[in-house]
Amino acid sequence: ENLPESVDPMLDPLIGKNLIKKGQALKIGDREIEYNPNFKLILQTKLSNPHYKPELQAQCTLINFTVTRDGLEEQLLAEVVKAERPDLEETKYKLTKQQNDFKIELKKLEDDLLCRLSSAGGNFLGDYTLVENLEHTKAM
Repeated sequence: ENLPESVDPMLDPLIGKNLIKKGQALKIGDREIEYNPNFKLILQTKLSNPHYKPELQAQCTLINFTVTRDGLEEQLLAEVVKAERPDLEETKYKLTKQQNDFKIELKKLEDDLLCRLSSAGGNFLGDYTLVENLEHTKAM
C-alpha cells in the first residue's frame, strides 16, 4: 500500500519472477525463498500520476482506478485485447494515430482558409488563387 514512485530494488526478483532451481525458488537478498506459482503481488499507490521505471511498467499491469467506470472498462478491455489479440490492438493504435493526424490537418486547413478569407479584400471570387485554394481545401 501507498507505494512511492521508487520501488525497493530488493523486490525486483519477485516482480520479475526471476526463479531459480527449476522454477522452485526466488533469491531475495541473501536468502532463497520457496515460490508458490499461485502467488499474486498487488502494489497500490495513492499517487495520481506516478512515473515508474520502464522495467517495472513492462513487468506489471498498471490500472488507473482514478478514472470513471466507463474509462476503467475501456482500460481493462484494452489490456485483454492486447494480451489475446495484439494484432487488433496494433490496428486500433494505428487508426487512433491516423484519426489524430487527420484532426490536426483539418485544423491547419481551417486556420489557413480563415486567414486567406480574412486577408482577401473586396470581391474574393475574382481571386483565382483563393478560389483554387478553397477547392483544394474542400477536396482535402
